[in-house]
Amino acid sequence: MPAQPSAPADTGITAFIGGGNMARSLVGGLVARGVDPVRIRVAEPVAALRDALAGDFGVQVFEHARDAVAGADTWLLAVKPQVMRGICEELAATARDARPLAISIAAGITAAQLDRWLGGSAAVVRAMPNTPALLGAGVSGLHANRHVDGDGRARAETLLASAGATVWIDDEVLMDAVTAVSGSGPAYVFLLTEAMEDAARAQGLPADAARTLVLQTIVGAARMLAESGEAPAELRRRVTSPGGTTQAAVETFESGGLRPLVAAAIDRATVRGRELSAAND
Repeated sequence: MPAQPSAPADTGITAFIGGGNMARSLVGGLVARGVDPVRIRVAEPVAALRDALAGDFGVQVFEHARDAVAGADTWLLAVKPQVMRGICEELAATARDARPLAISIAAGITAAQLDRWLGGSAAVVRAMPNTPALLGAGVSGLHANRHVDGDGRARAETLLASAGATVWIDDEVLMDAVTAVSGSGPAYVFLLTEAMEDAARAQGLPADAARTLVLQTIVGAARMLAESGEAPAELRRRVTSPGGTTQAAVETFESGGLRPLVAAAIDRATVRGRELSAAND
C-alpha cells in the first residue's frame, strides 16, 4: 500500500525553489499537517506569488534562490525542466558545503543530472506528483539516489505525502512511466470527461444536466475504485449486463481500439519524458 504518514516527521528547514501551483499545494499541505511556517522558505521571482504565499501561509519568502536555501536542510526544486540546470549550477557551491537533501519535481530530469549540476555526491530524490495534489488528493512517485539515507527518505516522504499518497520506485528508468501514468494521468480523465459531456449534449441533454451527470459519474466511479478494493475489470463486469446498454457501449470502445490507443498514448508520454532529459542535459 502507498505510504502516507499521519504525522509529519522533522523536516528541518525546507526551501522551495519556485512558488507555483505545485509548490503552493505542498506548502499548504505541510502547514495543514502541523509544520511550523517559520521553517518553510520559498524563493519565487514573481512578487504577487511571493506575497500570496506569505499572506496565506505565513512562510518566509525570497526573490532569489540563494537567499532561501541559506541554512536549509531540504531543498525542493519546483522549477520548469528548461531552467533546472541553471538554478542548480547557481546553487552548486552552496550544495557542496551544506549537503542538503534535494528533491526535484521536474518531469524528465534525472537524479544523475541533478547530482552533477549540484556539484556531485548530492542526496537527490526525484519526485513526480500530479495536479490533484492541489486538493490533497494527489499521488507521487519517488526515487532516491544512493546518497539519500533513511532520514532523507523520511523527509522526502513527509513533504510529498502532504499532497497525497506516495509510491517509492527503485528503478529510476521507470520514473518516466510514472510521469506518463500518474503525472499526466489527470489530463486523460479530463479529456474523457470532455468527450462524455460533448456526447451527452449531442444526444440532446442540456449543458448543465450533461455536466452534472458526467462529473458525478466520474467522481462516483473513482470512489468505487478507491474504496471497494475490487479490480477495475470486476467493477466493470458488475455493471455490464449481457445484451444491455453498457455492453453496447463497452463493445464500441473495445472495437474502436481504446486499449491500444491508451497504451500508445502512455508510451508516447514516457518517451517524451526521456526526450526532456536529453534536451536539458
